[in-house]
Amino acid sequence: MNIGRGMLTVTITVVAVALAMLGYVLSPPSFHPAPLPESEEFHSLPAQPVTESLPISAQAAFSTERVTVHARGETLSATIRAPLSPGRHPAMVFVQGSGSGTGSEFTSQARWLAERGVVTVAYDKRTVGYSFRDRDFALLADDALRMIGLLRARPDVDPARTGLWGVSEGGWVVPIAAARSADVRFVVLVSSPNVSPMRQVAWALNEQLQRLHAPAGVRDLLTRAMGGVGFDFLRYDGVPALTGITQPVLALYGTMDPSIPFVESTRTLTSALAAGGNRDYTIRFLAGADHAMRTNGGPFVRDYLPTLANWIRGLPGTAGQAPPIAGATPVQRFEASDVPAAPWYGGTTFLWLTICLAAVGYVTAPVTEMVVRLRGRDLRLAANAQAWSGIRRRIRRMAWTGLGMLAAALAFITLIVLFSVNQAGAWPAVQSGWLVVRLLAVLMLAQEVAATAAVIGALRDGWEPTRWQSFTLAGVLGGTGLLLLTAAYFGLFAFPW
Repeated sequence: MNIGRGMLTVTITVVAVALAMLGYVLSPPSFHPAPLPESEEFHSLPAQPVTESLPISAQAAFSTERVTVHARGETLSATIRAPLSPGRHPAMVFVQGSGSGTGSEFTSQARWLAERGVVTVAYDKRTVGYSFRDRDFALLADDALRMIGLLRARPDVDPARTGLWGVSEGGWVVPIAAARSADVRFVVLVSSPNVSPMRQVAWALNEQLQRLHAPAGVRDLLTRAMGGVGFDFLRYDGVPALTGITQPVLALYGTMDPSIPFVESTRTLTSALAAGGNRDYTIRFLAGADHAMRTNGGPFVRDYLPTLANWIRGLPGTAGQAPPIAGATPVQRFEASDVPAAPWYGGTTFLWLTICLAAVGYVTAPVTEMVVRLRGRDLRLAANAQAWSGIRRRIRRMAWTGLGMLAAALAFITLIVLFSVNQAGAWPAVQSGWLVVRLLAVLMLAQEVAATAAVIGALRDGWEPTRWQSFTLAGVLGGTGLLLLTAAYFGLFAFPW
């Protein structure tokens, strides 16, 4: 018995609506950051004093020394660049942002500072105890303090002016080290988020999607995925460590930084320092600077390195100099909101379990068919072979569509991440990618309904599936059903399109 196309179309539509409603019911609250109200405090900032960014001529040659430092569970390689001019010099440790980079990323800054009288150390980030999933900021802070000890033992370093410089993720590491040890005499925070990693990543994601004119559904999909990530470090609260900083602080932010909520980051920093009784902070907003203090990923903005060097060289006189906050006007459009936590069935463990079960179901068909052939049974001689032949073609297409949707979703998420990292992107690519993923989900739904209808029709006509055929149907239809429920949770059937 064949089911008409009209009935199939109605069934597919009804099931799609049901999945859309199910996704709405099962999904956590939508992530919609509110606009950040303008504040007079940041609307009319005083200009940065000209003396802070005066050019500094290269004054001396410098030496380069490669050393190893024993840390907890690992030996770290470091490069020290020191001026060859006589006397003791201020010294600074570079603390990296996220990722497992090397100290070579600071070469240009370290050379520039060494030529202007500042000793620097840049070290390779640890690999033991640091990964994409697990990050111990306290352990990273211990590494930074070991580098401080390395510098303070040098006869050419002024122990009263040894400090830490941290960028991005380093903004959660450096305060821990500074609050822990008085050997840290000053703190430099560059593009420091200060809010939790989850709020920072969510804000950056929303900001980038806004710039790409991405559909709201893209944001919902990605934030639901983020809400299910069980990485403890994403909920880290850096305020207690900031409150414990008693040393002078220089914080630098770029007005073109799409990666951190710089207005809220500044508010968090100033309130935490005030709570700890520290008024020796200098916060500067540099016009046109991105997350790395560069212009569109190119050269450093003009005032960055001079401001940094003048402040370090002028300590302790430059600590807490007026005005405390100055520079270009920062514009943060949205609040840094937290991502709603996913329910148990929206977590990564359950998601991977679903994908694995679906993959096993898709593998069932070719494996069982191969086993039957090896056992010498000719499939063409099975009863009702014509009915099974049509059903088998349907489930094969369905399996390929399911795998295609998973691959397309992964490629689409990778595309968004690359656009975010490169701080650029083309909105047509985002729109097209989103459309492809959703169309594949709908195609998979249509194939599931059509295959199920074909099976029901064949059974009504007297078809009696063999055991291996039953295994194949259960695996492919069941695996596709799991993927459809997952797609519904992530909003692929939601309205409007």
